[in-house]
Amino acid sequence: MTPALPPAARRLLATARTARFRAERAAAGRAGRGAQALLAPVHLSVRDSRTLNLAVAALPGERTDGAQLVLSRGHRRFRIPLASEQHTHGGALLTGTATLRDVLDGEGVWRLTVVTADARGRVRRRGIGIDGDTQLPPTPTLLHAPDPRTGTLIRVVRCRGGRAVLQVTRSRPRAELVRFVPGADGITVHGRLVMAGARREWRAKAVRRRDGVTVPFGAAWEGEEFSFALPIGEMAGASPGQWVWDFHVEAETRGASLPLGRWLTDVRDPATAHPTPFRLFALPSGALVRAHAHFTKSGAFALTCWDISKETS
Repeated sequence: MTPALPPAARRLLATARTARFRAERAAAGRAGRGAQALLAPVHLSVRDSRTLNLAVAALPGERTDGAQLVLSRGHRRFRIPLASEQHTHGGALLTGTATLRDVLDGEGVWRLTVVTADARGRVRRRGIGIDGDTQLPPTPTLLHAPDPRTGTLIRVVRCRGGRAVLQVTRSRPRAELVRFVPGADGITVHGRLVMAGARREWRAKAVRRRDGVTVPFGAAWEGEEFSFALPIGEMAGASPGQWVWDFHVEAETRGASLPLGRWLTDVRDPATAHPTPFRLFALPSGALVRAHAHFTKSGAFALTCWDISKETS
């Protein structure tokens, strides 16, 4: 069984990682001797931390016989061929789309360099510049979202000199809700652990948001995947009234308690994007419970429940 790190050790590791990211961004943004001007991208985006999309305009009058995008970190290099096509505003446009699976295991800062060659064999290397003051309009999806499988987050970051780089950050441990299935007498939840340590023993609990009252319950496990039936009867019977409950998966040893939710998504507001109705559940005990399983704006999974047996008798 893998022991959980104490809070002080976790804070120390987080501080060290932040300092390392700052140092790598400073090094990646530093212009070398004879550096060319940065290219302004027509489009630069990362989709779900898995796919990079790039379009940059070639300089006027520059004939390009070959171009590629080089992703580099330390001694590691990955080359992405760029295609040349006609820009709608005239001139040439260099475009490329590539998977980022090769950088997923390299947490840190990756430098982006556009390398072009002309007919005479002259090679030019230029970085990509982005404007840090540009404010994009709000959209239903986030500009940067984690990989839905691993939780790794890859995002475009601006260095101090204006150069664009890719910053790769591994996910912290998470309890990810896959789906929940309402039935006639209850709700079954299916989920999985992400980066949580396969050798630990885990259990589930419901926590009342108002005062922290806890209802522990069992779960079925298969590797990192789990499922459980929500203890609606115990939650509704904890005290009269309608209360909101959150759910956690926690290690049986001291340490990690992971809130359950839909975290690995690009949806900006899960509560609005995934509306759910109130339902009536006839429990095996004979109680009639009105419950609302839903997502909060942050993506947390919650349940509001109320025993209405007396009101309907």
